[in-house]
Amino acid sequence: MAIFLTKDSKVIVQGMTGATGMKHTRLMLGDGTNIVGGVNPRKAGTTVDFDGTEVPVFGTVKEAMEKTGADVSVLFVPPAFAKAAAVEAIDAEIPLAVVITEGIAVHDTAAFYAYAVAQGNKTRIIGPNCPGLITPGQSNAGIIPGDITKPGRIGLVSKSGTLTYQMMYELRDIGFSSAVGIGGDPVIGTTHIDALAAFQDDPDTDLIVMIGEIGGDAEERAADFIKANVTKPVVGYVAGFTAPEGKTMGHAGAIVSGSSGTAQAKKEALEAAGVKVGKTPSETARLAREILAG
Repeated sequence: MAIFLTKDSKVIVQGMTGATGMKHTRLMLGDGTNIVGGVNPRKAGTTVDFDGTEVPVFGTVKEAMEKTGADVSVLFVPPAFAKAAAVEAIDAEIPLAVVITEGIAVHDTAAFYAYAVAQGNKTRIIGPNCPGLITPGQSNAGIIPGDITKPGRIGLVSKSGTLTYQMMYELRDIGFSSAVGIGGDPVIGTTHIDALAAFQDDPDTDLIVMIGEIGGDAEERAADFIKANVTKPVVGYVAGFTAPEGKTMGHAGAIVSGSSGTAQAKKEALEAAGVKVGKTPSETARLAREILAG
């Protein structure tokens, strides 16, 4: 089992023929991802050779789905064109769209997320500005390095890309059922709560690690959800304990105002919900080990 992505997932890549798309398509194929096509209207009908694997290029997401049965799209599309690419994926009703692109205007993200909701939420959006998700040993949709961990019993949901990688590496001997990088932008498709609910329902996840960061109230809302709905142990880490209050931080434009949104306030909210919170990624990994060792 896994959440959102399995060995049976059929993946297409919007923007596959660009430099970034080519690089990461090759890496995803190397991780065992079943990539069945790329999308580029200008190169429809061609194929791209990835070390002996021929991947066809289609003109639209809809055509790619009809020809291949694809159920996941990974978007490596420049910010200016990302909204149109996301709307195309939503119109095609692909079940999962993973938007890797950084620097998409917030109103563009808000527009395509609202559009997905208006269309009946048939497409789950992960991101934007995220590393994607990986189910180790099965499939990798995004830019998470595939060789830093192994399959295991921990579920990970994280706002931060690099902290996702560090946590996976720190707990590589135990391994992960799935790891989901939800992105740190102000508007994102899949939230901590969405991933927590999926991990709660996944029989192969024994413990959940949740990584947040200062700014906003997503972690406080997640704490409320955990208190009401999650019976599995949860370990948390909130990036930004050393950040000065009242300063706009670069990452995700996180704004700290009063006590709401600070790392300490988030830590207290999570601990009140029974979540053990580490002050550093390494301490967080140690807490997870202690719980699993029982």
